[in-house]
Amino acid sequence: MKNGKEYKYILLDLDGTLTDSMEGITKSIRYALKHFDIEVCDLNDLRKFVGPPLKESFMHFYHFTEAQAEEGIRKYRERFADKGIYENTVYEGVETLLQQLNEAGKQVMLATGKPTYYAEKILNYFHLDAYFKFVGGSGLDGSLSHKDEVIRHVLESNDIRDLNRVVMIGDRENDITGAKRTGIDSIGVLYGYGDREELTSAGADRIVTSVEELSRVLL
Repeated sequence: MKNGKEYKYILLDLDGTLTDSMEGITKSIRYALKHFDIEVCDLNDLRKFVGPPLKESFMHFYHFTEAQAEEGIRKYRERFADKGIYENTVYEGVETLLQQLNEAGKQVMLATGKPTYYAEKILNYFHLDAYFKFVGGSGLDGSLSHKDEVIRHVLESNDIRDLNRVVMIGDRENDITGAKRTGIDSIGVLYGYGDREELTSAGADRIVTSVEELSRVLL
């Protein structure tokens, strides 16, 4: 809680916050890059792709044109849709946290940059879907590609107007900046793919090191 504030609406990122999805994402990125004759041996070199919008990442890290980036996303999805999506594990303690938040009367919602279609499949696969009142993500057509757009979509779809009762939880800079742009508080988690410097620079209201610490803050 910030200044003793009690949050009612809990918005959670997916990759790096609820699940460790690095393997599936990085292997699918490597598959896409190979289409452009770019070979990547160490998957750790592709960790930076976990979290931010894929199109922007292709353009930033590999200087792709917009058309190349869109082609890269299509190739990425060829592998991710059937295989990469399941190369994924739920962080220890996450399901217990979700259960406790529900029992405490919190409204738990997903706010992810991943397409809603894939996010729902992942939640269903890990039997976490019942804990979420709403699943907000990007569109397969590229719509809602920025985190602030996803957050606004979640807030508007659920008619949430008391922004003082809302918090966004995520592991990357875009989770924090998305929260700031929509006027809500944010909590950065260090067990995902971002580091303290990234989350601090982005302006996180609070930073936690573990799922257990996050539970103490929210409950």
